[in-house]
Amino acid sequence: MFEIGINLTSNQFDKDRPQVVERARAAGLSGMLITGTSEQESAEAQKMAMEHPDFCWSTAGVHPHQASDWNEDVERSIRDLAALPQVVAIGECGLDFNRNFSPADSQEAAFTAQLSLAKELQLPVFLHCRDAGERFAALIKPWLPDLPGGVVHCFTGTREELELYLSLGLSIGITGWVCDERRGLELREMLPLIPADRLMLETDAPYLLPRDMENKPKNRRNEPAFLPHIVNQVAMWRGEDPQWLAGITDENARKLFALPVL
Repeated sequence: MFEIGINLTSNQFDKDRPQVVERARAAGLSGMLITGTSEQESAEAQKMAMEHPDFCWSTAGVHPHQASDWNEDVERSIRDLAALPQVVAIGECGLDFNRNFSPADSQEAAFTAQLSLAKELQLPVFLHCRDAGERFAALIKPWLPDLPGGVVHCFTGTREELELYLSLGLSIGITGWVCDERRGLELREMLPLIPADRLMLETDAPYLLPRDMENKPKNRRNEPAFLPHIVNQVAMWRGEDPQWLAGITDENARKLFALPVL
């Protein structure tokens, strides 16, 4: 099974980062994508991926929260990182009108610039969208015919947003949010609507520890070794065999990010 969203640059992993990767291997993961969310963290993610060849890869981009930092120097840095073999997608990029840590116009400018960069470099996009579905779709739609593809990571939106993203040909990343009986029930009901060949799975660790896990860690930190739990739960709610789902979502990730097939 393939983990498409691990924030391995988080300081929550500073004390045991190598062990986190080894526990992921021991849990049966076949690969992980380390998320870049800023110029600095994209560089750190690439270096971390280098330390685990043929198991870790990374993205390079600027999250909408940091969109105000986008400028020509940042774009040059992201372009240089994207030329390295460990970097297999542009992002995390998109729109977040929920928290608005950067103004909407800055978010849109940074998002469009990264879509242009992905087209230029022919890389897929690793996408973030929260409370901005219609504007997000309007901005990305003209670029999609010229992109290798994209995944809306950590999807937690409405059925209308899900159907919109699927109609655009995007893949959908599902996290342990779906394991939360307080706020994940609507998403749980939507799982069967996602075609198997458009589904990807992730932890978004260290965040979103699945609430329905037994023997949860005392520090409440999520990590990639818990991805099998998410696979099993999603398979149950979709009425599919967990081993089959682990395999097909692994294939989906390797196809989108142009990774070696096992």
